[in-house]
Amino acid sequence: MRLLAAILLATALVLTGAGCTSDEKPRDPVLKGELVAGGSYDQATHKGKVTVVNFWGSWCAPCRAEMPGLVKAHDDLKDDDVVFLGINVRDPNVDQAKAFVDQYKVPFPSIRDTSSKLALEFDVVPSNIPTTLVLGKDGKPRKTFRQAVLEPDLVAAVREVIAGG
Repeated sequence: MRLLAAILLATALVLTGAGCTSDEKPRDPVLKGELVAGGSYDQATHKGKVTVVNFWGSWCAPCRAEMPGLVKAHDDLKDDDVVFLGINVRDPNVDQAKAFVDQYKVPFPSIRDTSSKLALEFDVVPSNIPTTLVLGKDGKPRKTFRQAVLEPDLVAAVREVIAGG
């Protein structure tokens, strides 16, 4: 009889949603960290701007293939007041990341994310890169590319977000 009562009580608690809950809303991810080139980055310095965030690794062949198009998109959009930011994931050696940035003449800063904390906060699987996000002026993702993105597609997506889409 006690077993039946315990089962009924447990079932009632599950069905009514009793348990550990939080009234707190999940916080928005914050783009902040140490830069590959040295120094630090804080998204607050670019608050209110459309931001392109590209997750990459020096070891990632699709990232290497994609980067020239990202550099071109950066150049295409420089008059649109768009911020570009790279997030270097899973490169334990900063020299490898620096060599990648130098090789592709990347004109925008990149944050080091060796623990993949930023990637996970943005729902990016660290082993599924490159991934590129277009954040609206409110800092929330508006467009997501979970594979290498072509320069014309990225430019079109950014312009759509700028226009309010």
